[in-house]
Amino acid sequence: AGALAITVPQCAGGGVGFINSPENIVVEAIEGLVQSHSHLCRLDGYPEVKVVLRSDWVSPKNAHKVAIISGGGAGHEPAHAGFVGEGMLTAAVSGDIFASPSAYSVLAAIRSVGYPGGEEQKKKKESPGVLLVVKNYTGDRINFTIAAEQARSEGIPVEMVFVADDCAIPKSKGVTGRRGIAGTCFVHKVAGAAAEAGLSLKAVKEEALQAAQCVASIGVSSTVCHIPGRRKSSRIPEGMIEMGLGIHGEPGAETIAKRPVTRVVGDMLKIITDESKDRGYMSLGGGDSVALLMNNLGSATALEISVATRDAIRRLEEKGVRVERVVAGPLMTSMDMAGFSISLLKLPSAKSERERMLYRLDSDTNAPGWPRGGGERPMWGKLVRLEQEDPCLFQRPAQLSHTGRKME
Repeated sequence: AGALAITVPQCAGGGVGFINSPENIVVEAIEGLVQSHSHLCRLDGYPEVKVVLRSDWVSPKNAHKVAIISGGGAGHEPAHAGFVGEGMLTAAVSGDIFASPSAYSVLAAIRSVGYPGGEEQKKKKESPGVLLVVKNYTGDRINFTIAAEQARSEGIPVEMVFVADDCAIPKSKGVTGRRGIAGTCFVHKVAGAAAEAGLSLKAVKEEALQAAQCVASIGVSSTVCHIPGRRKSSRIPEGMIEMGLGIHGEPGAETIAKRPVTRVVGDMLKIITDESKDRGYMSLGGGDSVALLMNNLGSATALEISVATRDAIRRLEEKGVRVERVVAGPLMTSMDMAGFSISLLKLPSAKSERERMLYRLDSDTNAPGWPRGGGERPMWGKLVRLEQEDPCLFQRPAQLSHTGRKME
């Protein structure tokens, strides 16, 4: 029999991708996600309207619950559609790769989830409300705000929380403010859990805003992401890494020589916790508690992410910081970028508020993109002792099996 031939599309600039065409990659990816998970569905309206939502949302059990919507350009998968599910997002709105979704798409999402109680609730205009979680990019801010205003005029209560967690650029050099990057995932989780618990729109917004104000992030990579159909960038020289680059491939704060990841992690944590006048994004010291998010930006290996996670935990604990929770994996990627980002969520000092935020992070969700198995961390160095002190000590059994006799 002849060998199976596989045709891999060639992209401009020599890049290769396992896709059918650059033009259809986003809608085909959405269809694949929806068809893989029974709790997801999508709105009609391709190609302009690319909205994934919970298929179980319109139900009497959800009639009093606030809807959580987020979104942005594609290319960051599993964000944002991968975070749709019970206990997280109600709907996610996607644009094309690295392009903000239109105001019409956002409005369509709001209308579709604004009345979870169904037509009777809609007739009475008794919506429990919608919270929009928006990353701080000009296109997203404009289009989500326009949609929110229109929805309010139609009788749907809408509130917004903007996330700007990137610490790469000093305050004096920022033009439009800090970018929203992977720390947004923490806000999604907190807001979604609060909404699932049945809190009011005002209360859900307060918890989401608290998380947004307490999160800080920075990324690093050895490559710039490649967009299918476009020329591959060679901005980062061989043997160098770029610190603070954006999730759309925006230039970082500095380019430095490759070094052991423990030093890279140390540099990233210093930037996040730099208390100088031009930064001052997060003050962190002994006795403080954090949740740590180690985000794979696309093509870093699982081994590399685990090593970086280990080094981040150790460096924080050496400073006396309690790392209460750890989330690691690809959460907000940048296509095939070979790097990772670190996000720290500083937990409230008040015990009741801290326990509430941890409860939100631990609350269950069936969103396919959120890693399972988190929860309270075990003590560092907790080991299970070997039953036999010398693992190299073997003795011949008195009786051998048939296989054992053949091996002997």
